[in-house]
Amino acid sequence: MHTVILGAGVVGYQIAQQLISEGKDVIIIEKNPDRAKYISEHLDCMVLNDEGTNLTTLKRAGTQNADIFISATNSDEVNMIACGLVASEFDVRLKIARVRNIDYSKSRIMGKSFLGIDFIVNSEVETARQIANTIALGADSDVMLFENTDMQLRNIVVSPGSYFVHKTVKEIRKGITEPFLIAGIMRNNEFIIPTGDTQVLEGDNIYLLATQKNFTKIFIQVGKKQEKIDRIVIVGGGRVGALACEYLIRTGRKITVIEADYERCKFLAEKFPDALILNADISDESIFQEEEIAKHDLIVSVTDNQELNMLISLYAKNLGVKRAIALVTNSNYLAIASRLDIDVTVNPKLSTVDAIMKFIRRGKIKSLHSIFHGRAEVIEFSVDDKNPLVGKPLKDIQFPQNSIILSVVRNNTNILPHGNLVIEPDDLVIIIAEKASIPYIEQFIQG
Repeated sequence: MHTVILGAGVVGYQIAQQLISEGKDVIIIEKNPDRAKYISEHLDCMVLNDEGTNLTTLKRAGTQNADIFISATNSDEVNMIACGLVASEFDVRLKIARVRNIDYSKSRIMGKSFLGIDFIVNSEVETARQIANTIALGADSDVMLFENTDMQLRNIVVSPGSYFVHKTVKEIRKGITEPFLIAGIMRNNEFIIPTGDTQVLEGDNIYLLATQKNFTKIFIQVGKKQEKIDRIVIVGGGRVGALACEYLIRTGRKITVIEADYERCKFLAEKFPDALILNADISDESIFQEEEIAKHDLIVSVTDNQELNMLISLYAKNLGVKRAIALVTNSNYLAIASRLDIDVTVNPKLSTVDAIMKFIRRGKIKSLHSIFHGRAEVIEFSVDDKNPLVGKPLKDIQFPQNSIILSVVRNNTNILPHGNLVIEPDDLVIIIAEKASIPYIEQFIQG
């Protein structure tokens, strides 16, 4: 599969990195010479330092032979024009454009082919949806949902005194009555698929798979208290903050938005008459006392300053706010944030990458999530009678290292896998795999 990517920012870089790790042929077009040099030194692919809306450059990139063209620059107009140019000049199967402008994303171009674009993704929309979904489920951990089952994937960072610390996976499963699975462990930047004898250590970031109902019971058993979330303060009234407010105001919760820009506050007040809009600088400590921030159940920090978002979240938790969500734009900060007292971190660029990768692999794939800072993927897919998984006990199927089937959904019933389980046609399978294993795993996904 030959893919041409225009724009080597975080989104373009992450997508290229994932595709290259899977053995795909990738060519990147990047007009910034310093960024182009950096990419060529860090990724095993051809990098063209040129304009992506130039037909000659597109031909040099082999777009005429490409299966996929992805435009992920910071300019909506460039992304759409580039895709339109590719659609008019070349026979490329998939044209994907990253579009950040909310006005574009809400227009009819999102619902039908526009300029020959097959898929338009908006990072702010994806991030706000993630925030709303997380809050709906308690905002006590990262939450990954699947389309055709009530199974969820949630993470817990193992703190001193945690129920999990220094226990083996076997011991943990014996001590918890509800069915669940430890899907993976991130330890010192190492991704681990655990066995029964794997010991969980302090500082591990573990992901658990269970149903929403069972998670409630599991969290009670391990001493992780769940809180009712009614009063929410959103810090930052930009695109993500406004979209999050729009989603949350419909739930009947009491929403307060704190925004430093006066004109933006006027806009928000007109758009959300049922929300309390405050024109204030959150870095001024007095605002926490004056507006009684500590009495809120949740703080959602989504300003353009990721360091401020993390500090606000920590300070609010210290004052007594029950839960905190922080928007973190730098993927390198995610590991740091996961070790702090921040319940959930959201990253717009990773949300965009997930949406694009899911579209690229669409068909039998129902949902796809990158976890452990892009080191692994969790994929939900359907199988037919031609799939190589069908008809064999799982113990007889050779899976690559650091990959495992997490769950099988059959006739709306969740089945935790065991060696004698035989996959049947029309089953839905949830699998976790390290990035390096994805090329091998694709034979099962594609059938």
